[in-house]
Amino acid sequence: MLNIKPKSDCRWDLVSLGEVMLRLDPGDGRVTTTRTFQAWEGGGEYNVARGLKRCFGMSTAIVTALADNPVGRLVEDLMFQGGVDQTHVHWVKYDGVGRTVRNGLNFTERGFGARAALGCSDRGHTAVSQLRAGDIDWEQIFGAEGARWFHTGGIFAALSETTPEVAKEAITAAKRHGTVISYDLNYRDSLWKSIGGQARAREVNRELAPFVDVMIGNEEDFTAALGFEVEGLDEHHSKLDVENFRRMIERAVKEFPNFNVVATTLRNARTATVNDWAAVCYHDGELSKSATREGLEIFDRVGGGDSFASGLIYGFLTERGVQWAVECGAAHGALAMTTPGDTTMVTLAEVERVMKGGGARVAR
Repeated sequence: MLNIKPKSDCRWDLVSLGEVMLRLDPGDGRVTTTRTFQAWEGGGEYNVARGLKRCFGMSTAIVTALADNPVGRLVEDLMFQGGVDQTHVHWVKYDGVGRTVRNGLNFTERGFGARAALGCSDRGHTAVSQLRAGDIDWEQIFGAEGARWFHTGGIFAALSETTPEVAKEAITAAKRHGTVISYDLNYRDSLWKSIGGQARAREVNRELAPFVDVMIGNEEDFTAALGFEVEGLDEHHSKLDVENFRRMIERAVKEFPNFNVVATTLRNARTATVNDWAAVCYHDGELSKSATREGLEIFDRVGGGDSFASGLIYGFLTERGVQWAVECGAAHGALAMTTPGDTTMVTLAEVERVMKGGGARVAR
């Protein structure tokens, strides 16, 4: 069982560690041909904190770093709208041109039908990638202030040679203070390919895995980042086959018995804009599965997994039970993919309506 500290003992329901980038979205167009972009903020670990704040009303904070220039201040302004506390944002002096430090940009097009979504990140030498162990006062966060839950993941760990050390420092401090630790593997080939590829990803993630209470990731993540193959799963095999995941999860829990919870989304992409969607959660030897939404129409798939994670975490923080948590996560993820940008634009009431099987008729 997860031992979650009471809210009365903690300033934060959740603290996330990760990069927050400026997403430049060409809307219905393509990055290579557009003349206009819409700007959003986003980042795998940040999106979870934002979802818990905006949709679920939890008290959350982000630990990140930004270069102190107009782009960084734009990201700050977007985060203000998201409501995530910025007390622990580390501001770094800008050199004028970005030779030593800069802010990350993420160009992402949504895809449509046969054309898959496409992302192109521009994040070398970013402020957060240059964080080192000792830069953040984790004792202040987990000791003096207190946090019920800490979330980070494989995207942050892939940013540089020093970020795995920062992640480990944060995780071990959280563990000392009895904070529940979740980690989303979130394997991105583009982040790892120039620094050792899957071999390096597995080395880094397997070093952090023994400290994690709640491990999140899809089948590609578990294979690439931890080395757990999913037997019988190929491009012609439905990714909603729960038994394949059960075998994978049981192997992972056997090797890492500290995994109190293992959760994943199940997605079968018929096209870029029509997916079958569900989620599963393994806890105390039992596998709970959400309702399957066949033919789910996707407006912008980026951030669906992060919104699943925030809904799942909300279920555990509010002690609603495992089945409720996985249904909440799946519903929240499905709704988040109906709007543009990386982050949620829905309410708890809307999530609960979808959980109950509510349709898409107009609400007046």
